[in-house]
Amino acid sequence: MARRSIDIAFTRVKVAVFVDGCFWHGCPEHGTHPRSNSDWWDAKLQRNAVRDVETTRHLEDAGWTVLRFWEHEEPHAASDRICATLSGSL
Repeated sequence: MARRSIDIAFTRVKVAVFVDGCFWHGCPEHGTHPRSNSDWWDAKLQRNAVRDVETTRHLEDAGWTVLRFWEHEEPHAASDRICATLSGSL
């Protein structure tokens, strides 16, 4: 899976954490689409969303737990979810 990387990887327990940017990953609350060259951007952002699903599926098929957060999410809530997942993995 070329050009894909996990933002934070807990390799011993196979937990992958992604922090997705609202623009690049199509946040339903904050995602925007540029007006200039809009067809190209729509296709690009759709490909990003498809790639995210493929990446998650690939990792889950390999036995990983995948956690995804939007960049606007409260950091403490995200860290609580990560800690809870890690606690359940030990």
